[in-house]
Formats: sequence, structure tokens, C-alpha cells
Amino acid sequence: MKRSSGARLCATVAVGALSLALVTGCSSDDSKKDKGTKGSGSGAGSSSSSAPAAAALTTAELEKLLLAQGEVEGYKVASGDDILPKSKAGVKTDKAACDPLAWATAGLAPGDTNANASNSVSEDKASTATAQPEDIADAFNIAMTFVGLSSYEGDGAEKAMKAVSDGVTACSGGYGLSAEGENSKVTKVVAEKGTGGGDEAVAFAEDVDMDGEGTATFHTEVIRKGNTIATFYTVNFAALASGEATKIPAAVVQAQVAKLK
Repeated sequence: MKRSSGARLCATVAVGALSLALVTGCSSDDSKKDKGTKGSGSGAGSSSSSAPAAAALTTAELEKLLLAQGEVEGYKVASGDDILPKSKAGVKTDKAACDPLAWATAGLAPGDTNANASNSVSEDKASTATAQPEDIADAFNIAMTFVGLSSYEGDGAEKAMKAVSDGVTACSGGYGLSAEGENSKVTKVVAEKGTGGGDEAVAFAEDVDMDGEGTATFHTEVIRKGNTIATFYTVNFAALASGEATKIPAAVVQAQVAKLK
């Protein structure tokens, strides 16, 4: 397996492309080293009768609702500006119905809105970095969750959730994905049970072709509370390299949903 050029590149590939480059690029001991205004307990969509608010929050208001440092014990928060794709224009699929899935995974708004904010929440492990290879490898053994918030006018949030739920069904056989200049192939999409919360939730898993060297499974969760939608996607580079499963941490989901209005 190839070695990588660094954590920032690895994270960009992980969120944007979900390709072989993620594995071959992220199990690395090389040391070389993109967010703009972006926006589950159930499987393919559980909903309540709660009506969404009429007016969307602004991007600035969403930024204030993102998790902040110290709000989730055992985790540290970063802006994600240098990791997440900058806009939907940089994330494309070969099936329009699959766009909301790709956007949600990339921390972008899954629906039609310009009110979007995002950040990253990572396990806060004490640094033990030395020149030893095992310590360098351990630096990648951290679960990083990319969180996106988006807000919508009228029933826009409910429409966005339906688009995600419909996408899980329409894209069950997979789709092609191009993001940040990297191409990859999602071979399967299935609904699954997530942490849940809010008024409506959709959770799904995607199997991604690792350039003929098997597949890797990635998990995404989308939760609506009123007219605000939160998306969650977690990656652990060391786990990917070893084939271990990486779940979205419930503590992060619950803390973020609790902050939504």
C-alpha cells in the first residue's frame, strides 16, 4: 500500500472523493503536507409532524450553532475550512438523484439553500508524537467527524430530507463521483440506523470501490430540526487502512442536534 503526503490532503480526499487515494494516501508516514458558505435513529427517513420555521437562518447564525471547543468532552473542534470542499460545484455525480448524498457526505447543504456552515470534530488524543514510526501511524488513528449545517425557507428543509431519502433508494446500485479533481465509484448505498434525534433523520452507508482492491464502507447521517439540517460524516484513516469499521460518534451527533433551534 502506498504512503501519503499528509493529513490535510488525506482529509480532502476522504470527504471529496471517497476514492482509493483515501486509503493509499492516508496510511502514511510521509510528512508533506478545502468550506465556504456551506450548509438518526432511523434508516431511510423517519419524520414527525413538527412544522419547519418559515425563515432560514443566515450563514453567520449557523456558524454560531456549530459545536464549539469544549462542548463535547473528549473531542476538539476545528473550522474545516482547509479540508472540506468549498462548494457544490466541486462535487459532482453521474446521477442527479445522488447529488444530495454526495453533498451531505462533503459537509455541504443537501438541499437548495445558500445558508451553510461546517466544521470538523475530532477525537482529542494526547499527543505522543516522536520520531518513532508507530507514533506517526497512531496520529492517523483518530476519528474525524465533518459536520455541516444548512437552513431553508418554508418547507425547504423537508424537501431536502426527502431528496436524501429518495437518493438512498435511487442510488442503491451505486453512482460515479467526482470531487476536488478526484474520481471514484460508489458501488452500493443502503439505509441504516443512526443516532437519530430532531424531527426527521436519514442515515445511510456507502460502499466505495478501492480501485479494484476491495471496498470500504462510509457512514453518513442527516438530521432535520425545524428548518435546519445537520449532516455528519466520520472517517478514521488508520481504520480504513486496516479494514475496521468507523461509526459516527453518538456524542457528537447528540451535542450538535441539541444546539439547533
